[in-house]
Amino acid sequence: MLTTIPNEEEMATLVGKALYDVWKKLCALIDEKYDMDCLWNKGGRAWKYEYKYRRGGKTLCALYAKENRVGFMIVLGKEERLKFETDRGNYTKEIQQAYDNAQTYQDGKWIMFEPVDSSLFDDFIKLLKIKRKPNKK
Repeated sequence: MLTTIPNEEEMATLVGKALYDVWKKLCALIDEKYDMDCLWNKGGRAWKYEYKYRRGGKTLCALYAKENRVGFMIVLGKEERLKFETDRGNYTKEIQQAYDNAQTYQDGKWIMFEPVDSSLFDDFIKLLKIKRKPNKK
């Protein structure tokens, strides 16, 4: 856990104004569809911050931030991967490529995206729906 949560100014300075706008839009989109607990953590070796969406001990997704970069990670378990693979033709080439290049671990396929705009957001939401049905009307 982080002792101090970064404020808007710190985040905008860290990732840059344009990417912070992408971060805020993505968070707003997720918040619009899902009622989740949101947790700030250190981002490990590769990132400065992690912002995780969780509910009932299960993680939906996580956003990451570091200098001039934003990350969006979703982990698909075995059943979820089957759902994606069945429907993969309905995703953009970028999503398919990220999926194919993602590392597969015991607990699932860890897919990391580094969005620079909102062009993949529709696909991100489709991926999130594989993991969990939206719980907001």
